[in-house]
Amino acid sequence: MLDLFRAAALIRQRCFPAALLVALIALGGCASRPVNPPITQADPHAGYRLATRQVHFKDHETLVILAFSGGGTRAAAFSYGVLEFLRRTEIVRANGEKVRLLDGVGVITGVSGGSFTALAYGLYGDKLFADYEQRFLKRDVQGAIIARAFNPLNWGDLSSTGWGRSELAADLYDEILFNGATFADLNRGKGPLIVASATDISTGARLVFDQDIFDAMCSNLDAVRLSRAAAASSAVPLVLSPVTLNNYGGTCNYGPPPAWNRFALSREALRTAARAKREIEERHALADGARRPYLHLFDGGVADNVGMRSVLTVLELMEALKQQGVPTRLDRVRRIVVFVVNSVSSPKTDWDEREKPPGPINLLLKASGVPIDHYSYEALELLKDKQARWQSLRRLRQSAAFADNKDPEIAKELQGPEVDIFAIDVSFTALQDKAEFDYLNKLPTTFVLPDEAVDRLRAAAGTIIKESPEFQRLLKEVGAKIVPEAAPNAANAPDVSKAANTR
Repeated sequence: MLDLFRAAALIRQRCFPAALLVALIALGGCASRPVNPPITQADPHAGYRLATRQVHFKDHETLVILAFSGGGTRAAAFSYGVLEFLRRTEIVRANGEKVRLLDGVGVITGVSGGSFTALAYGLYGDKLFADYEQRFLKRDVQGAIIARAFNPLNWGDLSSTGWGRSELAADLYDEILFNGATFADLNRGKGPLIVASATDISTGARLVFDQDIFDAMCSNLDAVRLSRAAAASSAVPLVLSPVTLNNYGGTCNYGPPPAWNRFALSREALRTAARAKREIEERHALADGARRPYLHLFDGGVADNVGMRSVLTVLELMEALKQQGVPTRLDRVRRIVVFVVNSVSSPKTDWDEREKPPGPINLLLKASGVPIDHYSYEALELLKDKQARWQSLRRLRQSAAFADNKDPEIAKELQGPEVDIFAIDVSFTALQDKAEFDYLNKLPTTFVLPDEAVDRLRAAAGTIIKESPEFQRLLKEVGAKIVPEAAPNAANAPDVSKAANTR
């Protein structure tokens, strides 16, 4: 969505009649931003969080996670293509049971453009597939935001404290997609846990819309509109305004999970979960509402553009707590399958062919995107490193050499989760068709794309998964075979336009 900056910059250069400026002043500030309400008592067993969503998991031995990256409509369409593929793909298990791959998904993380698809699926479930294309993917969302921002009738609201362009965008998202739904609506459903994230301007920390995080803020996530979470996750700096939340931390008897104290007592656990410990410290900082009464959020891609930090943190905590003999909610899991749906693109430039360097706008776009893109690559590699480490530890524990071991320190060093990780890379670089890669890789990061681009992104997602060696390894591991696809019946597709809050 960074290309929005270029469009906004050009529009701002126009000269507006003086009468309109006078109208802006006359209207004054008349809108107030939504305020997330406080809670008086933190309850770790209530609200929208992993602990309460696990009851809806279809398979407690296999945890399937979809990580949807940022990238505007490009990301939203690409991640939607993954959902479509998993929905229409049935497998036959070793016991003869037929299941859809989509029904096994337990967690979906979403950042920026990917957060729209994740939140919308969490809200509508299968009903999403009726007209998500028309309602969002094939709509000029970017143009609608810009038009509203430059409509004099909205200038009074935009001049109000705390009510900026992202609140205007959130209202649009409600009109075209979310219908005013809140996290309470997600909580009433039976779908996967949806983890949408933004970035805290002050600290650069990732902030997840999850009741565990909102407990530290002593706030009720149930009352927060999904559109505001999507707006915060996609609030590109300079182009869109930050989304502001009230922080009541320190007023609801919040306390971190007791198991976290183990890290302070064990050097080994501290090293294993070093990155997780930093996130724990960031959560502690949220609990200081007296010093930080307001939190200002912007684009989640700045902190984590592929939605992988939540996944990596969970894996680190699993390993560290296993070494300490502390039980976790995921002890029954034997397989963790992560579809890393990364729509990052890196269009070629001719800058290296000219003596003159790029201009300030292009330089800003590149400077903002390069670090994000590089971390996206690192996140997948960290997942693969964890996969290799757990496999190696398991082989050592099962080896004949270890069978006669009497040294408790060696036994402790080799301790680890009995879990097999499947890291399925769903990115443009995995495409074997070079022409298709070149086409998709040139698509801009905006919230408007041609219909053809949307359709090709959706199709590419399924092609990449089918050709993935890691996906084929997963099918072999569980003894499953893909059932041949049946022709889709569009006439039986349900209408989502009036079907919010049901699954």
